[in-house]
Amino acid sequence: MAAGLKTIIALSFLKPAPGPGDSFLLVILSAALFHNYLTLLVVATYVLAPVPNWICGRCANPDDFMESAGNAVIDFGRFCTGFLVVMGIALPVLLAHTELIQLPAMVMSIVGGLLIYGTIISFSRFFREEQDF
Repeated sequence: MAAGLKTIIALSFLKPAPGPGDSFLLVILSAALFHNYLTLLVVATYVLAPVPNWICGRCANPDDFMESAGNAVIDFGRFCTGFLVVMGIALPVLLAHTELIQLPAMVMSIVGGLLIYGTIISFSRFFREEQDF
């Protein structure tokens, strides 16, 4: 089984650029190859991580004409997003520490999480609208 795993991982690097599909592939492979589907819990953090930032960004300044709104709501959204990102990385470590999943499944899940978070960050930086005022 180790030779098959090495072949799958080597073939995944033949693609020119990693993207969100690769991260989900790594998480699904970490669940399927080791017959333990607890690593799929990390996918919930992929989905939920940007939500607090988006909601708090919308609620922070409902009036476009007033610039005096505080940053407490935005900071709370960033805190919740940071918590979910750290949980997405720490959850596989916790599951491996309690021996509910194997160590290679943990590594594949963490690498998949870092790929998806890196993709989200680079996408948001690349398509950010600049304000001129």
